[in-house]
This record gives sequence, C-alpha cells and structure tokens, in this order.
Amino acid sequence: MAESKKKNVKKEGGESKSKIRIKIKAFDHKIIDQASKTIIETALRTDAQVSGPVPLPTEKRKYTVNRSTFVHKNARDQYEMRTHKRLIDIIEPSAKTIEDLTSLSLPSGVDLEIKMD
Repeated sequence: MAESKKKNVKKEGGESKSKIRIKIKAFDHKIIDQASKTIIETALRTDAQVSGPVPLPTEKRKYTVNRSTFVHKNARDQYEMRTHKRLIDIIEPSAKTIEDLTSLSLPSGVDLEIKMD
C-alpha cells in the first residue's frame, strides 16, 4: 500500500504558518513588474513578510501560418506569444493585508491567481 507523504510546516510554538501564494501572468514584462511592485508595497505596508517576486519560466507559444491560401506552401509567417510569470509569497498575512490586496487596482492585462494555505 502506498503511504501519503505530507509535511506540515510548523512554527516553534506548534502552530502552522498561514501563507498566501500569488501567481501573476501577463504578456508584457513591464506591466507584470509594475503589478508585482504594487502588491509587495501593499503587503509591506501592513507588516507582512514577503518573499519574491520570483520570475518563473516564460511560456512561449509559437504559431506558423501560411501566407497564401493554396499554391505557395513554402511562404510562411511565424508568430510568437510570450506569457511572463511571477510568484510572490506573503507569509503570516493579517486581516488588513488580505483586505488591502482584494481592493487593489492593477493594470489591465494582468492575471492573478491567489492561493491561501
């Protein structure tokens, strides 16, 4: 039988740490850096510990399209879409931190994925 191997992250007092993991995605690297900067400043204003932003690998999607409809098979255009990603961990957030993060206005084109542990 397979045994599940789970590790519980615990503090010295035996209490488990609460943590928020924020994954940010955008097509433009300038916008994603600006969004991560505002998230970090908001978290630090409320005295929470922040680790990041950690740059994750850029996802590159490549598309090849024929230039003409039928005859010229060798004439092709290639396009590329890059998705930049960042990871931010907020350790031991307070209620004020969570409230400020939910009411945060970020630039358009930024996708946030928030997980709470």
